[in-house]
Amino acid sequence: MMSPETEIIQGEIYEIIYQNEDNGYTVCDIETNKSLVTACGIMPFIAPGEQVVLTGNWVNHPDYGEQFSVISFERALPKKVSAVLSYLASGIISGVRESTAKKLVDRFGEETLEIIALHPERLSEIKGISPNKAKKISESFIIRQDAAQTVIFLQEYGVSPNLALRVHKIFGQKAIQLVKENPYILCESVERIGFKTADRIAKELNIPKNHPGRISGGVNYMLTYAALSGHTCLKYDVLVENTASFLGCEINEIITVLTEMKNDARLVFEDDFVYLPVYYNMELGSANKLTELMALARPYSKNIPSEIFTYSKLNSIELSAMQQEAVKKALNGGVLVITGGPGTGKTTIMKIIMDIFQSHEYKIALCAPTGKAAKRLSESCGMEAKTLHRLLEVEVSDAENQRFGKNEYNPIDADVVIVDEMSMVDILLFGALLKALKRGTCLIMAGDSDQLPSVGAGNVLGDMIESGVIPTVRLNEVFRQAEKSRIVTNAHRINMGEMPLENDSNADFFFMARTPDGAVETICELCTGRLGKAYGFDSISDIQVLSPSRKGIAGTINLNKVLQQKLNPPSKDKKEKKFGERVFRVGDKVIQTRNNYDMIWSLPDGSGDGFGIYNGDIGTILDISQKEKSMRILFDDSKIVEYDFSSVEDLEMAYALTVHKSQGSEWSAVIIPVCSFPPMLMTRNLLYTAVTRGKKLVILVGSLENVSRMVQNNKQAIRYSSLKKRLVEKNDNI
Repeated sequence: MMSPETEIIQGEIYEIIYQNEDNGYTVCDIETNKSLVTACGIMPFIAPGEQVVLTGNWVNHPDYGEQFSVISFERALPKKVSAVLSYLASGIISGVRESTAKKLVDRFGEETLEIIALHPERLSEIKGISPNKAKKISESFIIRQDAAQTVIFLQEYGVSPNLALRVHKIFGQKAIQLVKENPYILCESVERIGFKTADRIAKELNIPKNHPGRISGGVNYMLTYAALSGHTCLKYDVLVENTASFLGCEINEIITVLTEMKNDARLVFEDDFVYLPVYYNMELGSANKLTELMALARPYSKNIPSEIFTYSKLNSIELSAMQQEAVKKALNGGVLVITGGPGTGKTTIMKIIMDIFQSHEYKIALCAPTGKAAKRLSESCGMEAKTLHRLLEVEVSDAENQRFGKNEYNPIDADVVIVDEMSMVDILLFGALLKALKRGTCLIMAGDSDQLPSVGAGNVLGDMIESGVIPTVRLNEVFRQAEKSRIVTNAHRINMGEMPLENDSNADFFFMARTPDGAVETICELCTGRLGKAYGFDSISDIQVLSPSRKGIAGTINLNKVLQQKLNPPSKDKKEKKFGERVFRVGDKVIQTRNNYDMIWSLPDGSGDGFGIYNGDIGTILDISQKEKSMRILFDDSKIVEYDFSSVEDLEMAYALTVHKSQGSEWSAVIIPVCSFPPMLMTRNLLYTAVTRGKKLVILVGSLENVSRMVQNNKQAIRYSSLKKRLVEKNDNI
């Protein structure tokens, strides 16, 4: 429904001022009956001479005055000879420039565009246009017309032009026909077009609710939704019942389509479970590769005990028995998992292992799932650590077709690969890493198995440890220096089901009793002044609020609204941009919520650039340009991105984060609201994970009753995965 301010204007495209080929954003002048109007918005592939009907509203740009902001548009090809010439001379068709355009129009007049589309062979009647060039001109014209028609068709159903262009890129000139036949191909093939959008289109196209395409789309949706909750598979009966309930279909209708999907290899059935092929193949492939790496293990030193003794003496380090065991197993090659809580020396062990390997001139690769974790590992080990995506050389590609430059055909050039923060690694990323390891590579993985599991599907670290197949060393001794920190001791107390100790003088761990309303008020006070005055912490970079939930008065949605108002209020000196109910302002702290492999970033000093901004990357808005329709954001203090307005749906405020989003990161001060949240979020490992994100100070704000409830609740959500099972089976068969 159009708002009262929405208007419709029509006219002929006079001039294209600016056009972004990737997302279709265009600024152009339109000649109407009354005047020349500047219009801006998503209008892909339009060109001078075309007739357009635009729906939108008038806005007043601070630099360029009154403009018409386009919400949707319709187009018609030019008919007048002058308009056809203007259209072709614009260069919108590959192989046609001004001189060629004039020859075409002189020869064919008003029929020029019809000739190009339907009778391209006639173009070679003109000197200089070969039959092959004529064919290419026609193909270019048709592709652009088809793409524009796809955008116009899908925008009627609420699909953004950006996503519509992606649909056309995937399905080509048959896009509209295929969507009309089965709208559910959208949610199965195009990332960020969900089942509910496809279902809405199907309903408007009068497709019955028991259509096989709808049922297969619903099955994929249920399995994909399960993957977002960490599952790589679902029980067959659960999948059937849940899909039938979700779609409003009969059980036998679901079973029939499931059988067809199995026969077509769109699903994998094993025992009582159903998998999407990508997760089945990744778990099976990972078990195979881990088994191979262990079988090819070879000692990297002739006298390992002597190596450890010499290193300890030279560096004045006294290793515990378990730390020595970890170094021994690492130097024996193959695969090793090192796990343990804060203060148990995981980082120290990785540094020692790295140093000894380097002393024998072996090639080492250090990596971690996130930029912050990689940076922390670099600082601890004195050697560059890369993110896993960077180590694997993620290629510029559609997010739904993620590809890596490093794989089984082009492996990582390293004898030893050391991975930190393994609890964060999901099965898709882990499988990609294993594929890229050379035969005989030594793989060492460190992580805290008591933290929350990965956001993505799979239970990689937990399955490896619980299988009993992968060599594992659990560090459980807290060292004297770490014992001085209440953060460390309380993290271990929480992990053992004991209440944390709090509020000692000069401690780094505090509890503040508050009602939910009082908790929000206190959190604001701590962030805006109290901690800065007492400890010198910066409100934006040093302090992080971590909530168990998005919803509720102490959830991240409300906290971000309140904290933005307190920490970065509106000002005439600060540029801002409103998107629906959200306002982004220069100085805001933001987080990327999905992987974008194509996003280009540059280093602040201009010394280099690269691709990829990932789910969980945190940044600060440096500038907002209404003219360029973009924001400049500094991510992780190291990468500057020109962030197009059309991608803003991938950004959220980051003054407050969920605990799940905080994994792999640390802050000087962490504030945790412990109010009443849904029982599934009031768990021990969630509180433990939150507490271990603080380096210098942790403050719990809420009620001790809720703290006790979380400490006592050691229930962990079941994750359906099969890596453990496959590792055990592989080991039994050896």
